[in-house]
Amino acid sequence: MYTRLPRTVRSAIALTSAIALVSVHATPAGATSPTARAEEWWFDAWEVQKKVWPLTRGGGVVVGLVDTGVEARLPDLDGVVLKGVTFTGSGVGDGREDGDRKKGGHGTAMAALIAGQGRGTGMMGIAPGSRILPIEAGGLDYARSIRYAADHGAKVINISAGSPGSTCPDDLQQAVTYAVQRDAVIVASAGNDGFAAESGAYPANCPGVLAVGGVDAYLKTWEKSTPGDNVMIAGPGVAVGSIGKQGTFDWHLNGTSQAAALTSGVVALMRARYPRMPGRQIVQRILATAKDVGPKGWDKRSGYGAIIPYLALTANVPPQAPNPTYERLDRLNKAPQPSTQGGGSPLNAPNGMDKEGKGGWLVGGALAASLALLVGIGASWLVLLRRRRRSTMRV
Repeated sequence: MYTRLPRTVRSAIALTSAIALVSVHATPAGATSPTARAEEWWFDAWEVQKKVWPLTRGGGVVVGLVDTGVEARLPDLDGVVLKGVTFTGSGVGDGREDGDRKKGGHGTAMAALIAGQGRGTGMMGIAPGSRILPIEAGGLDYARSIRYAADHGAKVINISAGSPGSTCPDDLQQAVTYAVQRDAVIVASAGNDGFAAESGAYPANCPGVLAVGGVDAYLKTWEKSTPGDNVMIAGPGVAVGSIGKQGTFDWHLNGTSQAAALTSGVVALMRARYPRMPGRQIVQRILATAKDVGPKGWDKRSGYGAIIPYLALTANVPPQAPNPTYERLDRLNKAPQPSTQGGGSPLNAPNGMDKEGKGGWLVGGALAASLALLVGIGASWLVLLRRRRRSTMRV
């Protein structure tokens, strides 16, 4: 699920991004890894290289990607795409080719946001140590895809897609329960239909699935992010570009697809840092450490707020902190909540860190200049966004 930015906004960002690319892509002497592209503003916002990567880069975690397949041959994804499966068409294939004929490589784009290696275009993923299990699937294959991912070692399952429906189909709900019982965290995009389709897409509205809405670099909720009682968290979803199956970087895209993929990357980072921590506790920590945005407290568009990776990794979270994602599933299954003991809270976690504390989204360098230009065209941007409604991507 993603849409393009209006032409005026694309032009504004291009002016500053182009200037910054030479210095950002250069790898200084003695550096151990490439830096993110200038357009990947969430790296600065989340202080990834300064605070997060010293703790974890997602090593050893398998992310199941239910999408259009992944173009594994690309330099930016070389060595990170495992053999998966194809559930579409003839059913022949291992998921390592992108079958997207409409969006130019939706599955490849999501994979790069999670595990890009910084080669080729310089696209870096948020969890470059993780590995992608590609599952090329149609809209009727969510259940089979989730089961496959859970059976093949995925501890995170990303679904940056949705099908219209106010309730979760029975077979899909059973698959979600199956994966959760195997300790996989399922992440899905909330949708790009705004208030026209409240809670109207699955698997995002299935109990047990972490549904993700979209916000911009200013922590403003994206106007087309679909609201609902199921929305629990928000991730970067405005001007979030990635590579397509042709191996070129496209930076002027919006969507909760990207928000979900980046959130899945954060889950991978956490699972690598705390491999014995149950999935439900991972999600609980993400919700408890989110930065509140929009109306005070939980709301239907941004959930508990914007995800803050460093806080999710380090803050003290009380065991009684809310976790509606799993509480809804427990009520549905009429089962008591399993113990979260085993991983426990991280040792030596800093005290006194809350939603308004350290780890908030920062804006600096080339991004600040780009976003300043966006503010200058504010009124025309909003008009264009409302006029140019794009169809959502349906895997």
